[in-house]
Amino acid sequence: MMDYKKAGVDIEAGYQSVELMKEHIQKTMRQEVLTNIGGFSGAFSMDAFKNMEHPTLVSGTDGVGTKLKLAFVMDKHDTVGIDCVAMCVNDIACAGGEPLFFLDYIACGKNTPEKIAQIVKGVAEGCVQSGAALIGGETAEMPGFYPEDEYDLAGFAVGVVDEKDLITGKDLQEGDILIGMASSGVHSNGFSLVRKIFDITEESLNTYYDELGATLGETLLAPTKIYVKALKGIKAAGVQIKACSHITGGGFYENVPRMLKDGVRAVIEKDSYPVPPIFRMMAKKGQIEEKMMYNTYNMGIGMVVAVSPADVETTMKAIEAAGEQPYQIGRIEKGEKGVTLC
Repeated sequence: MMDYKKAGVDIEAGYQSVELMKEHIQKTMRQEVLTNIGGFSGAFSMDAFKNMEHPTLVSGTDGVGTKLKLAFVMDKHDTVGIDCVAMCVNDIACAGGEPLFFLDYIACGKNTPEKIAQIVKGVAEGCVQSGAALIGGETAEMPGFYPEDEYDLAGFAVGVVDEKDLITGKDLQEGDILIGMASSGVHSNGFSLVRKIFDITEESLNTYYDELGATLGETLLAPTKIYVKALKGIKAAGVQIKACSHITGGGFYENVPRMLKDGVRAVIEKDSYPVPPIFRMMAKKGQIEEKMMYNTYNMGIGMVVAVSPADVETTMKAIEAAGEQPYQIGRIEKGEKGVTLC
Protein backbone atom coordinates (compact mmCIF):
# COMPACT_ATOMS: atom_id res chain seq x y z
CA MET A 1 0.00 0.00 0.00
CA MET A 2 1.32 3.44 -0.95
CA ASP A 3 0.86 6.44 1.35
CA TYR A 4 2.15 10.01 1.75
CA LYS A 5 4.93 8.99 4.16
CA LYS A 6 6.27 6.38 1.72
CA ALA A 7 6.25 9.11 -0.92
CA GLY A 8 8.58 11.12 1.32
CA VAL A 9 6.25 13.48 3.22
CA ASP A 10 5.95 12.83 6.96
CA ILE A 11 2.83 14.60 8.28
CA GLU A 12 3.59 13.52 11.86
CA ALA A 13 7.03 15.17 11.62
CA GLY A 14 5.24 18.33 10.52
CA TYR A 15 3.03 18.28 13.61
CA GLN A 16 6.07 17.66 15.82
CA SER A 17 7.92 20.61 14.22
CA VAL A 18 5.03 22.93 15.06
CA GLU A 19 4.99 21.77 18.69
CA LEU A 20 8.75 22.29 19.05
CA MET A 21 8.68 25.80 17.56
CA LYS A 22 5.76 27.09 19.68
CA GLU A 23 7.95 28.14 22.63
CA HIS A 24 10.11 30.27 20.32
CA ILE A 25 7.13 31.84 18.56
CA GLN A 26 5.51 32.76 21.87
CA LYS A 27 8.43 35.08 22.70
CA THR A 28 7.59 37.26 19.68
CA MET A 29 3.92 37.92 20.46
CA ARG A 30 2.47 41.45 20.54
CA GLN A 31 -0.87 42.42 22.04
CA GLU A 32 -2.24 43.20 18.55
CA VAL A 33 -1.98 39.52 17.47
CA LEU A 34 -5.47 38.00 17.37
CA THR A 35 -4.73 34.42 16.28
CA ASN A 36 -2.81 31.41 17.54
CA ILE A 37 -0.25 29.38 15.60
CA GLY A 38 -1.88 26.54 13.73
CA GLY A 39 -4.71 28.49 12.13
CA PHE A 40 -5.11 29.13 8.42
CA SER A 41 -3.97 32.73 8.64
CA GLY A 42 -2.50 35.27 11.04
CA ALA A 43 -4.66 38.20 12.19
CA PHE A 44 -3.26 41.48 13.51
CA SER A 45 -5.31 44.37 14.94
CA MET A 46 -4.66 47.87 13.57
CA ASP A 47 -6.56 49.65 16.36
CA ALA A 48 -3.35 50.98 17.92
CA PHE A 49 -2.53 52.97 14.79
CA LYS A 50 -5.84 54.83 14.40
CA ASN A 51 -4.25 58.01 15.75
CA MET A 52 -1.98 58.28 12.71
CA GLU A 53 -3.12 60.82 10.12
CA HIS A 54 -2.56 58.45 7.22
CA PRO A 55 -1.54 54.98 8.44
CA THR A 56 0.50 53.39 5.65
CA LEU A 57 1.59 49.76 5.38
CA VAL A 58 5.15 49.05 4.25
CA SER A 59 6.37 45.57 3.36
CA GLY A 60 9.57 43.70 2.64
CA THR A 61 10.42 40.19 1.47
CA ASP A 62 13.71 38.34 1.12
CA GLY A 63 15.53 35.08 1.66
CA VAL A 64 18.87 34.08 3.14
CA GLY A 65 20.34 32.95 -0.18
CA THR A 66 23.37 30.72 -0.54
CA LYS A 67 24.67 31.63 2.93
CA LEU A 68 22.55 28.61 3.87
CA LYS A 69 25.17 26.35 2.26
CA LEU A 70 27.54 27.26 5.11
CA ALA A 71 24.88 26.43 7.69
CA PHE A 72 24.48 22.99 6.05
CA VAL A 73 28.23 22.25 6.20
CA MET A 74 28.56 23.52 9.79
CA ASP A 75 25.25 21.89 10.82
CA LYS A 76 24.35 25.14 12.59
CA HIS A 77 20.80 26.31 11.91
CA ASP A 78 19.83 28.63 14.78
CA THR A 79 21.08 31.95 13.34
CA VAL A 80 20.07 31.95 9.65
CA GLY A 81 16.53 32.86 10.73
CA ILE A 82 17.92 36.13 12.13
CA ASP A 83 19.34 36.84 8.67
CA CYS A 84 15.98 36.17 7.07
CA VAL A 85 14.14 38.57 9.36
CA ALA A 86 16.89 41.20 9.17
CA MET A 87 16.79 41.42 5.39
CA CYS A 88 13.06 42.17 5.52
CA VAL A 89 12.68 44.39 8.60
CA ASN A 90 15.74 46.54 7.81
CA ASP A 91 14.13 47.45 4.49
CA ILE A 92 10.91 48.41 6.29
CA ALA A 93 12.77 50.49 8.89
CA CYS A 94 14.67 52.14 6.03
CA ALA A 95 11.35 53.61 4.83
CA GLY A 96 10.56 54.89 8.34
CA GLY A 97 8.29 51.97 9.19
CA GLU A 98 7.80 50.01 12.40
CA PRO A 99 7.82 46.24 11.66
CA LEU A 100 4.58 44.67 12.92
CA PHE A 101 4.64 41.03 11.92
CA PHE A 102 6.63 38.42 10.02
CA LEU A 103 5.84 35.15 8.24
CA ASP A 104 8.47 32.60 7.25
CA TYR A 105 8.65 29.94 4.54
CA ILE A 106 10.89 26.90 4.92
CA ALA A 107 11.16 24.38 2.08
CA CYS A 108 13.14 21.22 2.83
CA GLY A 109 13.98 17.83 1.41
CA LYS A 110 13.16 16.09 4.68
CA ASN A 111 11.34 17.51 7.70
CA THR A 112 13.59 16.88 10.69
CA PRO A 113 11.56 18.47 13.52
CA GLU A 114 14.56 19.41 15.67
CA LYS A 115 16.29 21.13 12.75
CA ILE A 116 13.14 23.00 11.72
CA ALA A 117 12.70 24.16 15.32
CA GLN A 118 16.29 25.46 15.34
CA ILE A 119 15.65 27.45 12.15
CA VAL A 120 12.46 28.93 13.63
CA LYS A 121 14.33 29.71 16.87
CA GLY A 122 16.53 32.05 14.79
CA VAL A 123 13.52 33.56 13.03
CA ALA A 124 11.92 34.21 16.43
CA GLU A 125 15.12 35.83 17.73
CA GLY A 126 15.14 38.16 14.71
CA CYS A 127 11.51 39.02 15.44
CA VAL A 128 12.30 39.76 19.10
CA GLN A 129 15.19 42.03 18.06
CA SER A 130 12.94 43.95 15.65
CA GLY A 131 9.72 43.95 17.68
CA ALA A 132 7.81 42.01 15.02
CA ALA A 133 5.39 39.20 15.87
CA LEU A 134 5.91 35.86 14.14
CA ILE A 135 2.24 35.27 13.28
CA GLY A 136 2.51 32.43 10.79
CA GLY A 137 4.60 30.46 8.36
CA GLU A 138 4.88 27.41 6.19
CA THR A 139 7.16 24.38 6.29
CA ALA A 140 7.02 22.53 2.97
CA GLU A 141 8.55 19.07 2.81
CA MET A 142 9.55 18.54 -0.83
CA PRO A 143 11.22 15.16 -1.34
CA GLY A 144 13.05 14.80 -4.65
CA PHE A 145 13.15 18.58 -5.04
CA TYR A 146 15.69 19.38 -2.30
CA PRO A 147 18.38 17.00 -0.96
CA GLU A 148 17.30 15.52 2.38
CA ASP A 149 19.72 17.60 4.46
CA GLU A 150 19.10 20.93 2.68
CA TYR A 151 16.44 23.62 2.85
CA ASP A 152 15.59 27.11 1.67
CA LEU A 153 14.44 29.89 3.97
CA ALA A 154 12.55 33.04 3.02
CA GLY A 155 9.97 35.32 4.55
CA PHE A 156 8.21 38.63 4.51
CA ALA A 157 7.37 41.39 6.94
CA VAL A 158 4.72 44.07 7.14
CA GLY A 159 5.16 47.35 9.00
CA VAL A 160 3.34 50.63 9.48
CA VAL A 161 4.26 54.31 9.20
CA ASP A 162 2.30 57.55 9.11
CA GLU A 163 2.54 58.68 5.48
CA LYS A 164 4.07 62.03 6.49
CA ASP A 165 6.93 60.14 8.21
CA LEU A 166 7.95 58.06 5.18
CA ILE A 167 11.69 58.45 4.51
CA THR A 168 11.92 59.34 0.82
CA GLY A 169 15.01 61.53 0.33
CA LYS A 170 12.91 64.45 -0.94
CA ASP A 171 14.35 66.87 1.66
CA LEU A 172 18.01 66.02 1.04
CA GLN A 173 20.25 69.00 0.44
CA GLU A 174 23.90 69.86 -0.08
CA GLY A 175 25.84 69.65 3.18
CA ASP A 176 23.74 66.94 4.82
CA ILE A 177 25.89 64.39 6.63
CA LEU A 178 26.00 60.62 6.04
CA ILE A 179 26.24 58.42 9.11
CA GLY A 180 26.93 54.71 8.74
CA MET A 181 26.17 51.93 11.21
CA ALA A 182 28.68 49.10 11.52
CA SER A 183 27.77 45.71 10.06
CA SER A 184 28.55 42.36 11.70
CA GLY A 185 30.45 41.25 8.60
CA VAL A 186 29.27 39.93 5.25
CA HIS A 187 25.60 39.82 6.36
CA SER A 188 23.50 37.87 3.79
CA ASN A 189 24.68 39.01 0.36
CA GLY A 190 27.39 37.95 -2.05
CA PHE A 191 27.75 34.39 -0.77
CA SER A 192 27.93 32.89 -4.24
CA LEU A 193 31.22 34.81 -4.58
CA VAL A 194 32.25 33.90 -1.02
CA ARG A 195 31.84 30.24 -1.94
CA LYS A 196 34.12 30.73 -4.95
CA ILE A 197 36.82 32.40 -2.82
CA PHE A 198 36.92 29.86 0.01
CA ASP A 199 36.63 26.08 0.13
CA ILE A 200 33.32 25.60 1.89
CA THR A 201 34.30 22.41 3.70
CA GLU A 202 34.02 21.54 7.37
CA GLU A 203 37.80 21.72 7.75
CA SER A 204 38.08 25.11 6.02
CA LEU A 205 35.18 26.66 7.96
CA ASN A 206 36.55 25.37 11.29
CA THR A 207 39.97 26.95 10.69
CA TYR A 208 40.81 29.70 13.19
CA TYR A 209 42.38 32.93 11.92
CA ASP A 210 44.10 35.37 14.28
CA GLU A 211 43.16 38.36 12.11
CA LEU A 212 39.47 37.37 12.36
CA GLY A 213 39.62 36.47 16.04
CA ALA A 214 37.34 33.54 15.16
CA THR A 215 36.99 30.63 12.77
CA LEU A 216 36.19 31.36 9.15
CA GLY A 217 32.79 29.72 9.57
CA GLU A 218 31.88 31.74 12.67
CA THR A 219 32.86 34.95 10.90
CA LEU A 220 30.93 34.22 7.70
CA LEU A 221 27.84 32.86 9.48
CA ALA A 222 27.58 35.85 11.86
CA PRO A 223 23.95 36.98 11.59
CA THR A 224 22.92 40.17 9.81
CA LYS A 225 22.52 43.17 12.11
CA ILE A 226 18.98 44.39 12.70
CA TYR A 227 18.89 48.19 12.76
CA VAL A 228 15.22 48.71 13.71
CA LYS A 229 15.94 49.92 17.27
CA ALA A 230 18.70 52.28 16.13
CA LEU A 231 16.49 53.92 13.49
CA LYS A 232 13.61 54.12 15.97
CA GLY A 233 15.97 55.72 18.50
CA ILE A 234 17.08 58.41 16.04
CA LYS A 235 13.43 59.29 15.37
CA ALA A 236 12.61 59.29 19.10
CA ALA A 237 15.50 61.73 19.66
CA GLY A 238 13.65 64.22 17.46
CA VAL A 239 15.93 63.89 14.43
CA GLN A 240 14.55 63.90 10.89
CA ILE A 241 16.17 61.09 8.92
CA LYS A 242 16.24 62.68 5.47
CA ALA A 243 17.29 59.54 3.61
CA CYS A 244 18.24 55.97 4.49
CA SER A 245 19.90 53.08 2.69
CA HIS A 246 20.21 49.41 3.69
CA ILE A 247 23.55 48.24 2.24
CA THR A 248 22.80 44.80 0.83
CA GLY A 249 23.64 43.06 -2.47
CA GLY A 250 25.22 45.56 -4.84
CA GLY A 251 27.10 47.23 -2.00
CA PHE A 252 27.58 51.00 -1.89
CA TYR A 253 27.39 51.59 -5.63
CA GLU A 254 23.94 50.08 -6.03
CA ASN A 255 22.27 50.89 -2.71
CA VAL A 256 23.39 54.41 -1.78
CA PRO A 257 21.93 56.00 -4.97
CA ARG A 258 18.55 54.45 -4.11
CA MET A 259 18.21 56.89 -1.18
CA LEU A 260 19.01 60.00 -3.23
CA LYS A 261 16.80 62.43 -5.10
CA ASP A 262 17.84 63.84 -8.47
CA GLY A 263 20.46 66.58 -8.36
CA VAL A 264 22.41 65.36 -5.32
CA ARG A 265 25.34 63.01 -4.94
CA ALA A 266 26.69 61.06 -1.97
CA VAL A 267 30.40 61.36 -1.24
CA ILE A 268 31.74 58.63 1.06
CA GLU A 269 35.24 58.54 2.54
CA LYS A 270 36.51 54.97 2.61
CA ASP A 271 38.95 55.59 5.48
CA SER A 272 36.28 57.11 7.75
CA TYR A 273 35.58 53.77 9.43
CA PRO A 274 37.40 50.43 9.91
CA VAL A 275 36.76 47.82 7.21
CA PRO A 276 36.36 44.40 8.93
CA PRO A 277 39.28 41.99 8.31
CA ILE A 278 37.07 39.42 6.53
CA PHE A 279 36.66 41.77 3.56
CA ARG A 280 40.41 42.32 3.21
CA MET A 281 40.93 38.56 3.41
CA MET A 282 38.32 37.96 0.71
CA ALA A 283 39.75 40.63 -1.61
CA LYS A 284 43.28 39.25 -1.24
CA LYS A 285 42.46 35.56 -1.52
CA GLY A 286 39.96 36.04 -4.36
CA GLN A 287 42.04 38.71 -6.12
CA ILE A 288 38.98 40.95 -6.27
CA GLU A 289 39.33 44.58 -7.32
CA GLU A 290 38.40 47.18 -4.71
CA LYS A 291 35.55 48.63 -6.77
CA MET A 292 34.02 45.16 -7.17
CA MET A 293 34.18 44.66 -3.38
CA TYR A 294 32.28 47.94 -2.81
CA ASN A 295 29.86 46.95 -5.57
CA THR A 296 29.09 43.57 -3.96
CA TYR A 297 29.49 43.85 -0.18
CA ASN A 298 28.61 46.22 2.68
CA MET A 299 32.35 46.56 3.52
CA GLY A 300 31.54 47.08 7.19
CA ILE A 301 28.59 49.48 6.94
CA GLY A 302 25.12 47.92 7.03
CA MET A 303 22.91 51.01 7.15
CA VAL A 304 23.44 54.63 6.09
CA VAL A 305 21.33 57.62 7.16
CA ALA A 306 21.49 61.23 5.98
CA VAL A 307 20.80 63.98 8.54
CA SER A 308 21.29 67.74 8.86
CA PRO A 309 24.72 68.79 10.21
CA ALA A 310 23.03 70.13 13.38
CA ASP A 311 21.63 66.63 14.11
CA VAL A 312 24.87 64.65 13.78
CA GLU A 313 25.76 64.47 17.49
CA THR A 314 22.21 63.55 18.55
CA THR A 315 22.07 60.88 15.83
CA MET A 316 25.41 59.35 16.85
CA LYS A 317 24.31 59.19 20.50
CA ALA A 318 20.95 57.61 19.60
CA ILE A 319 22.67 54.91 17.53
CA GLU A 320 25.12 54.16 20.35
CA ALA A 321 22.26 54.02 22.86
CA ALA A 322 20.65 51.32 20.69
CA GLY A 323 23.84 49.26 20.92
CA GLU A 324 25.17 49.97 17.42
CA GLN A 325 28.43 51.59 16.32
CA PRO A 326 28.05 54.78 14.25
CA TYR A 327 30.58 56.49 11.98
CA GLN A 328 30.41 59.81 10.14
CA ILE A 329 31.28 58.52 6.67
CA GLY A 330 30.46 61.28 4.19
CA ARG A 331 28.22 64.05 2.96
CA ILE A 332 25.70 65.09 0.34
CA GLU A 333 26.88 67.35 -2.51
CA LYS A 334 25.18 68.84 -5.53
CA GLY A 335 25.73 66.83 -8.70
CA GLU A 336 24.56 63.91 -10.76
CA LYS A 337 22.63 61.36 -8.69
CA GLY A 338 25.09 58.66 -7.64
CA VAL A 339 27.91 57.91 -5.20
CA THR A 340 31.59 58.81 -5.10
CA LEU A 341 33.95 56.77 -2.93
CA CYS A 342 37.18 58.56 -2.10
